[in-house]
Amino acid sequence: MKPRVAVLLPCHNEALTIAKVVANFRENLPNAEIYVYDNRSTDNTAEEARAAGAIVRYEPQPGKGSVVRRMFADIDADVYVIADGDGTYESAATPHLIDTLFSNQLDMVVGTRRSLVNDTKAYRPGHRGGNLFLTTCIKLMFDARLSDLLSGYRIFSRRFVKSFPALSNGFEIETELAVHALELQMPFTEVPTLYSSRPEGSVSKLKTFTDGWRILGTALLLFKEVRPFLFFGIIFLILLFVSLVLGVPVVLTFLETSLVPRFPTAILAASIGLLSFISLTCGIVLDSVARGRRESKRMTYLSYSVPTLSFPLQDIVPEFRKIKEQA
Repeated sequence: MKPRVAVLLPCHNEALTIAKVVANFRENLPNAEIYVYDNRSTDNTAEEARAAGAIVRYEPQPGKGSVVRRMFADIDADVYVIADGDGTYESAATPHLIDTLFSNQLDMVVGTRRSLVNDTKAYRPGHRGGNLFLTTCIKLMFDARLSDLLSGYRIFSRRFVKSFPALSNGFEIETELAVHALELQMPFTEVPTLYSSRPEGSVSKLKTFTDGWRILGTALLLFKEVRPFLFFGIIFLILLFVSLVLGVPVVLTFLETSLVPRFPTAILAASIGLLSFISLTCGIVLDSVARGRRESKRMTYLSYSVPTLSFPLQDIVPEFRKIKEQA
């Protein structure tokens, strides 16, 4: 039986580019099923995608995360390719990314973005700086090996997709995808791919500061959910330090004079100290809860077969060797 490859393209007002994107993926993956999920578009995105040969579906809930959640739930395949409908990602790199997934038995391959030197509009400095900051935060929180946290160009195995809870609604979905792989210690890698600028008239839906803060907030929330002992342990140390700074002088004064001249400070120090130990207790209890949730996710993940290439890669991409040599 031939492998089932699904190309997933979440779209909101991408009528200008979607037909070309579908055609490019069709050229590079002629045996794949290409799905375009129209997320409340007000232009003719759906009509353009359908005319180009894509399977068009609709998701009324706003946000990229809502679309990804719907796509992962609805579509059954062996390999999942997810990209944007704006034409910025290198569809010609897909065969190589799929080969990397199977050759190394990985669960996720991230196409990291590399723009041409003379293409200054492709990867704007604001987006590049925000991505670097957020990627660094995730690397520190989860001890991760990442260089492009927010890339929307990814290849997934079936067991990744079917074990992914998909709780986010917006652009923070990329953060959740990365954390899911890190939490379950899934094998994944990053492969540099070309990132091009949008054509004239096409507008990015990403708001640098608004979405950046939402992504950072999601990262902190996931840090609390995935590593609660470390999260609340840090809070414990901070509160304990403040409590000691406020309380030690009061204690020293009491030992010298048997008096407590600053009752408000003593009460405040004692209260903060109590809160610090409550925080530590929360961390210990929630760590056990997180471990149980992680074991449940892991069992779901292991219920699907390893992504092994038990069929010729030409079943996915005809004349693959020729394409690989040219690449």
